[in-house]
Amino acid sequence: MKRSTHERRPGRKQPKGRIAILSVIAAALAGIVIWIGVNDWNVTKTMEQAGLAESSAELTEAPEQQQKPLKQPEQPAQTEKQEPPVTETEPAEPADADDAEEPEEPFDGGYVEGQTLPKEPTYVNGILVANKKHPLPEDFAPGEDKAARAAFEEMAAEAKLSSFNLTAFSTFRSYDYQVTLYNRYADRDGQEAADRYSARPGYSEHQTGLAFDIGEVNHEKHWASESFGETEAGKWLLANAHRYGFILRYPKNKEDITGYMHEAWHFRYVGKEMAEEIFKKNITLEEYLGLE
Repeated sequence: MKRSTHERRPGRKQPKGRIAILSVIAAALAGIVIWIGVNDWNVTKTMEQAGLAESSAELTEAPEQQQKPLKQPEQPAQTEKQEPPVTETEPAEPADADDAEEPEEPFDGGYVEGQTLPKEPTYVNGILVANKKHPLPEDFAPGEDKAARAAFEEMAAEAKLSSFNLTAFSTFRSYDYQVTLYNRYADRDGQEAADRYSARPGYSEHQTGLAFDIGEVNHEKHWASESFGETEAGKWLLANAHRYGFILRYPKNKEDITGYMHEAWHFRYVGKEMAEEIFKKNITLEEYLGLE
């Protein structure tokens, strides 16, 4: 029996028309791939714009331990810091230089070089002053002050009740005597050293008759010595002299004010009221009188 000529035989190849269609599709897909590569097409961005961002996340995100970092803000370009010009001769002044407080001038107990002796002594608030800034006339010679002597005798009598036998071994000194004394010290130790513990002629407080150098009888080794302040008699005197009108004239750590080294034996009579105030405030006569 003969087969129909239109009946397909087993194993026969597909018709050429279908093969042609598949070839066209493959060529189209290849063209799309080539176009994507050439134009660096961002598939994810296009899909996000099409509302498909959630479905495309699996294609673009890294694993969980490598999340995409946030974009850092751009830093402004660095420019070289310009320093103000430096000038050695004209330093810049603060903006409020006119309002700046000037440091307080310290007391200066030094001599005024070239100063001549005055015709009259200096009194401040009724108090006779003799220091390196305020000298006395050469002919000023009042002798030992009677009120000061009476006050000392009263004080010495009370000291005896405590077994201290006080004596005033140097009080009034004349101008001429001070010339001899100062020159002897200057020749021995030099003028600079002598100026720290001995007054030049005309500048000595002993010339006022109000200065008393005090020591203890039979203890002459401590007279005119700083060691007197370490004795029991010296300690008693320091604690009680103000009650009789005397002040320690040259205290410790006050040389820049008084002009002289500490003298544990040199006391000055100023009267009970003033001595009490100076003692309580622990100040010098210059500070009390406001002398600079």
